[in-house]
Amino acid sequence: MRVLVVEDDPRLADLAGQYLERHGFAVDLAGEGTRALQLAALNAYDVVVLDLMLPDLDGFAVARHLRALPSPPRLLMATARDAVEDRIAGLDLGADDYLVKPYALAELVARLRALLRRPAAGLDPVLAVGPLALDTAARAARRGGRAIALTTKEFAVLEALMRHAGEVLTREHLAAHAWDDNYDPASNVIDVYIARLRRKVDAPGEPPMLETIRGAGYRLSAAPS
Repeated sequence: MRVLVVEDDPRLADLAGQYLERHGFAVDLAGEGTRALQLAALNAYDVVVLDLMLPDLDGFAVARHLRALPSPPRLLMATARDAVEDRIAGLDLGADDYLVKPYALAELVARLRALLRRPAAGLDPVLAVGPLALDTAARAARRGGRAIALTTKEFAVLEALMRHAGEVLTREHLAAHAWDDNYDPASNVIDVYIARLRRKVDAPGEPPMLETIRGAGYRLSAAPS
């Protein structure tokens, strides 16, 4: 899952980013509210971790802009402000959770995972395409009666394909969902993950569901069970 950490303390931002990446998240960092809004306009984030005390826009202004996006991300406010009034203001603006600084990085991961278990508005936590099912809350995949073991990145790529079943998704679309801004568009990493997914989703003897559309991208389509 892709996370944007908005934090003006470079040391804390780097520590949080590295810790989250070690736990399977794709992470982008922003030290200012304006930069956060620029990134949010370009990328589809699953969660934004938002500090309220920023050097330009305050976190409340950033939250209002994020909530106005066509597909707003989940919002975890993280701040040294622990007054009840600040918590209420943040929740009134649509924050999904509130974390008081200083916080343990393990707690940050736990809060993010709890948020990701809640389906975003309009998104079904269980996806089904033909015989293939993906439970985004339980982080489990099955094809018919067969369980499919997936890595974090494989899960993210398959989720994107299933949410757009029947559509051709470009490498750029898949990268935006599963990788951070360090993704190198010249690399073949997405091709590698597609090849791994194809071996797991389309077992020998099963009708193929995952196909490569030469020069365009990849498509997941329903197949007979």
